[in-house]
Parts: sequence; structure tokens; C-alpha cells
Amino acid sequence: MTHLADLLHYIARNWALCSIVATIAVLLIVPYFILRKYVRISLNIFTDTEPPLSMSQVRHPRLVGDEVDFWSADGVRLRGLFLHPPPEVERRGLILFAPEFKSDRHSCARYCLPLVRAGYDVFSFDFRGHGESAEEKGYTPRQWPSDRELDDIRGAIALVRDWLRQHNRPPEIGMFGISRGAGASLLIAAQDPHVKCFVTDGVFSSDAALEYLMKRWAYIFATVKFVYENHPPEFWMFLRWCMICEAERKFGCWFPSVRKAVRRMLPRPMLFIHGERDSYIPVEQSRNLYAQAPQPRYLWVVPGAKHNQSVDVEAVEYARRTVEFFDRFLANRAAPENIFQQGLFADWGETDAATEREHRSVVIPGRSRARLRSGPHRARTERRDHVAK
Repeated sequence: MTHLADLLHYIARNWALCSIVATIAVLLIVPYFILRKYVRISLNIFTDTEPPLSMSQVRHPRLVGDEVDFWSADGVRLRGLFLHPPPEVERRGLILFAPEFKSDRHSCARYCLPLVRAGYDVFSFDFRGHGESAEEKGYTPRQWPSDRELDDIRGAIALVRDWLRQHNRPPEIGMFGISRGAGASLLIAAQDPHVKCFVTDGVFSSDAALEYLMKRWAYIFATVKFVYENHPPEFWMFLRWCMICEAERKFGCWFPSVRKAVRRMLPRPMLFIHGERDSYIPVEQSRNLYAQAPQPRYLWVVPGAKHNQSVDVEAVEYARRTVEFFDRFLANRAAPENIFQQGLFADWGETDAATEREHRSVVIPGRSRARLRSGPHRARTERRDHVAK
């Protein structure tokens, strides 16, 4: 009792100092426990919010090509596939294709068959833990691009560069990435000046996407709606930083920011494709990256398309745009009718019958089951920056 009485006497004599200490303690301890709870809940986003596979690959035939084994930059064995144009078709360049999460090298048939027919060599591969590539012990691939996927792409680039050198071809390549594969490829392309141009479909930056998903989860799990609804933007940014730090510590990998990489990227042509009805990765993700990318840059928002389904909703237009993009910026074939040569995505109006027949000749297999909208006038596009002819 004596000690308690002495403590109370001390507090009474130094009440101002004790009040300051107590206030600081409350201001530090309460936010700590709030953040800890948010981080614990939000960390489930890394494991419980896997994106839906955009479509079964069964309907797309496996294309015959040259199967190769190669090594990632950190020594994991990977499986790759070279696809080559028909012998009578003039070669226009090489495109490295990076599949979406939980897909494999054969998914390139869905996106790249028109490119192969047009004269492009395509190299597709399985990320580690996917398809026939080896798994890394202790590492679980997730839908967020990590340093492991970057090492896989570095290994793929080293392989195609060696292949180009052996065939006396220029070292420049084009890149084509889907969802997670697009983000990982952009991170590497930002460091590699030999990547001449880039197409993304459903791309996102981990930090921005996580912040969006955290707000959705908080709306579900928050018990005090008033507190949740009045968090300032800085709170979500700090929470996202805390969550990524905890995830990197727990999972033993690094989750780089695509958004920051795009800001630092050397100017090169980039085409962003995104489904308007994407409920997993909202179209704002591509819009934001597009706004921060250097020119020349292009954005095509496909009406009615969900996550990575643009190629099915607008199969004919998808083929036309991707072929013309690589024709213009990789093969340097600036045809007058090329939409990128004209420098904009305009309202194109009706196409004539001859052009329509040409478009239909490059449809990806299985078009009878796809929802096709022939003619560019059926696709809503966005182009905010003019590119000189």
C-alpha cells in the first residue's frame, strides 16, 4: 500500500507530465493495435483473392513449336516454347510472351496466333511452379509479381537474345504480358533498353491494387463504419506499406511496384488493354499506369469484357490492334492504314467489305464460341496523347 500511495502522490505532484506521457502512449499504442488488426486481415488478400482464370485453355489448340528448357536468373529450371511463322512468311521480329497467373506457355495461342501468322516469332514460357517448369522449395507463387517472376523473365530474355544472336537477328524484342505476367514484364522492361515496345492486357501495380482491395475488405470486416469511412488517404498508403513489408517478411520475397517502374521507364511505345467490366482488377489500374507512362502510349478499354477476356469479346479487333502495334513499333512497317501510324484510336466508322474479310482471316481459333464484334467501330477506345507520324 505504501508503494501505491507514493505512486499516487507522485502523479498528483506531476500531473501535467503524467498526462503528456499517457496521451503519447495512447496515441502510439491504439494506432498500433488498429494497424496490427488491419494488417492481419488484409494479409489474407495475398492468399485468398486469386483472380479468376479468364477462360479455359481447352478450347484453344496447343500450337506446335520448339520446346526448350532454360534457367531463370537465380537457377530454377523453366520450360519454354518457340513458335515460328510459316516458312513462306517474312520474319518481322521476336515477341516475348508472359502468361497470366496459373496459366502456362500454351496460353499464348489465345493471344498470339495472329502475330505468328503475320510473321513474328513468339517465345512463351512457364513461370516457376507453373506448367512444366520446376518449383522452388519454400516459395509459393502468388498473383502478385515478385522478384522470383522477375528472375524468370530475365532468364527468358537471356535465352531469346542468344537465339537472336545465333540467327543473326537484331537484339531488339517486343513484349506481350497478361495480368501478372504483364506487371512482371513491365518491371524488367523498365531496366532493359532492348525491349522496343510493349503490350499489356489486364495489367496492375501490386501496391495500387492492394490498396483498392484493402478498402473493399475493410468495408466487409470493419465493425465501426464511421472509422472506416473517414480514414484519410495517407492511412491507406501507410497501411499498404505495412502490409507489403509484413508479406515480404513472411513469404521471403520482394513485391516491387509496377507504378514506380513505369514512371522511371525510358520512353517507348506501350499499348494498355483492359476489360471495362473487370471486377477483380478495375480498369482504373490500367488508366493510372497509362497516365504515368511515357509517350507514345495507348489505352484501349474493351466494353463488356471482364478480367483478361478482351481477346474473346473483341477477337477480330484484338488481333488487328496487336498486329498493327508490333508492325508499327517493332517491325517498323508504317503502313498508311495502320492505326498507330495515324497516331490515335479514333471512331473508325464502317469498314469496307475487303477490310472486313481481311480482319476475319486472323481470328483466333474457337471464334464460333467467342462473342465477336467485327469492325473497329464496335470497340470503345481511348487515346489522349497524339503521336507524330
